[in-house]
Amino acid sequence: MDVCLAVKQRLKELGLEQRDLAAAAGVTESYISQLLTRKKLPPAPNRTDIYEKMGKFLKLPAGNLSELAEHQRKQELRRGLLDPPAPLNREVRELILRKCARNREKEVRAIFESHPFGAVERIVTQKLLDVVKKVAKEELESEKWLRVVARLSGRSYEQMRVLILEFLDTGVFHLSMENCVSFLEPLIESWDIDPVTFAVEVVLNRRLAPGRPKRFEFVEKESSGEEAGFKEFLRNSSLSGAATEEEIEFLKRLIFSGKHPTALYYYRELQNLRDPLSFQPLTSRTARTITRGRSQPEGSIAPMHKHREAYAFEKQLQLDGKKRATRRWSGGNNRQRKKEKTSPS
Repeated sequence: MDVCLAVKQRLKELGLEQRDLAAAAGVTESYISQLLTRKKLPPAPNRTDIYEKMGKFLKLPAGNLSELAEHQRKQELRRGLLDPPAPLNREVRELILRKCARNREKEVRAIFESHPFGAVERIVTQKLLDVVKKVAKEELESEKWLRVVARLSGRSYEQMRVLILEFLDTGVFHLSMENCVSFLEPLIESWDIDPVTFAVEVVLNRRLAPGRPKRFEFVEKESSGEEAGFKEFLRNSSLSGAATEEEIEFLKRLIFSGKHPTALYYYRELQNLRDPLSFQPLTSRTARTITRGRSQPEGSIAPMHKHREAYAFEKQLQLDGKKRATRRWSGGNNRQRKKEKTSPS
């Protein structure tokens, strides 16, 4: 069972026509016809709303058509991997070069022509495609936006919805001139590339896609592989058994230059992380309370038991001092009274 059979069977059960389904899905009748005759591959479920609309109209269980479409697409993909990709046709390349920044066009054209669909041309084409696809997917539900784009390309609203569904499924190796005229031409104002760093900047048509220029760069990053010592630390429950997810994530993000820590290092680091004495109390703009003679921030991780012990010791010293002072005072008074009794009148 695939999308074609499921839809045909349901249309027959409900006594409906293809044009009824096309109207409910907001696409042309010819598009529905091509889907049902397998002339077109069903669009990717995560890029379209057509399955939700069709399923609701045909009174099918939620997600049923999406699952069938995903399975059918995987089968087609396996078959398609055997076919070698074709390079961009000359018309598509000319449109892309026409959108290039004027001060860079001559240099980029020479690169494109010397290495047909080489690394630079693929990078540029893929980035332009990614940017325009993102805009098209975001605006798929906006009837006003679709009608504006349809008017610019001389098409109807329903035709534009069909074109977007097909465009969202288009890969860099299958970009057609129709895709370029319908989307790349009106949406992209210009683009530029740095031949040294391969940073690509795309400026969109502000009328159709307001926002800042999109910039893509290649950034060198450290390998994200986990240290052998960290893996051993996780395996040894006597070292990591009580560690929380937040603590493990913190230890995982530690970076070392030219060194490879052992499992014992991570265990000690975990203890340091838990030790309140390893951190200063929070003092910036934090409400403060007087805690037994000390100013302590609310929410501080300072060891309160140590404050209590110090406070108790201090109180005991004060009490002992008072007792000694009382004894000295009492002893002095007793001696004075004895002298008064023994002195002659």
